[in-house]
Amino acid sequence: MNNPNLAPVQVDQPSHLMPVFGRQPISFVRGQGCYLYTADGTEYFDALTGIAVCGLGHAHPVIAEAIAEQAHTLLHTSNLYEVPWQTAAAQKLAAVSAMEEVFFSNSGAESNEAAIKIARKYGHQQGIALPKIIVAEKSFHGRTLATLSATGNKKVQQGFEPLVEGFIRVPFGDIEAIQEAALQHPDIVAILVEPIQGEGGINTAPQGFNYLNQLRDICDQQQWLLMLDEVQTGNGRTGQYFAYQHSGILPDVVTTAKGLGNGFPIGAVMTQGRAVGVLGAGNHGSTYSGTALGSRVVYTVIDLIEKEQIIANAANMGQYLVKQLQQQLAQHAIQVRGFGLMIGIELPQDCAALVDIARDQHQLIINVTAGNVIRLLPALNITQAQCDDLTQRLVALIQNHLAENAQ
Repeated sequence: MNNPNLAPVQVDQPSHLMPVFGRQPISFVRGQGCYLYTADGTEYFDALTGIAVCGLGHAHPVIAEAIAEQAHTLLHTSNLYEVPWQTAAAQKLAAVSAMEEVFFSNSGAESNEAAIKIARKYGHQQGIALPKIIVAEKSFHGRTLATLSATGNKKVQQGFEPLVEGFIRVPFGDIEAIQEAALQHPDIVAILVEPIQGEGGINTAPQGFNYLNQLRDICDQQQWLLMLDEVQTGNGRTGQYFAYQHSGILPDVVTTAKGLGNGFPIGAVMTQGRAVGVLGAGNHGSTYSGTALGSRVVYTVIDLIEKEQIIANAANMGQYLVKQLQQQLAQHAIQVRGFGLMIGIELPQDCAALVDIARDQHQLIINVTAGNVIRLLPALNITQAQCDDLTQRLVALIQNHLAENAQ
């Protein structure tokens, strides 16, 4: 299994897969920590980790062992019965989040879908027939019908009209717009935002994490639910277990996924405060919610994050990486921003072509979002030497790109 030249399964053409992904002309057969390998053994630095999914790197031996052992023991029984690993994973997640209730879903979109249902049920409990949720421009909450309706991206929504109603969109970080919406719409019941917008370009609000404190105050005044989408920012990515912990507030609802399972597909929605008990028996569910296998993976991931001091490393290496990039690219008109190991490098022009150039010329896996922002989401247990390796590849990539565009 550790053979770097392991050949992938051979398949006949044409593919029968739906063409919903714009796939790059490459495939990987093995991963180890921060690196991915093709069938011929070529090594690539993975600065994307499955889009913030494999936070503990590829093929972590403890996670692999837990998956193998549980697969040989029990995969799934359904929620008709007690699932001890699910209870244990929920306890772990509640402890690191300070939330009270946990429901395990299968993805970030499903987690956000559940949050939307919580907000609507909460509104109906307050006697509001058509409850509304405030969401932000440039947001991304998923691709189910309700979550793409909440998303602030016309491209994601195009072709799927009529959209789900009940969302009021405001500029990200604009408190006055929220206050104005409150005056105009007495049926608002919740706010749903990302603490940092990932797909939108690694955007933080102008007032930083104090934005969350302001949202908390408004929600308390209005008796709304504060719901935070931490699908990408959660599980240590920003140098705290959850990004809201930078602000000291507690939301009413938190959603997460991605790094929660380190590659295993699982998500969660959590509640506390006025959101506790909103959903009762029969209000929500999923066949695969919190399987024995998925729950054991979550338990193992959280345990490793705590024991291996992953969050402190993410904070320290994030600061180091940002500083190195800022220093080595100081002569160029670029901006490096982010928290922990959720980093955006904004270039003065469109740079989508850099994804292919980075891969083919620098053996580097990156992503470009919002057209001109290189998004870095490396493994949270990255070392300083690996940060230097990443910096060297990135600086060469960016300098070459800027020089070519200056001609």
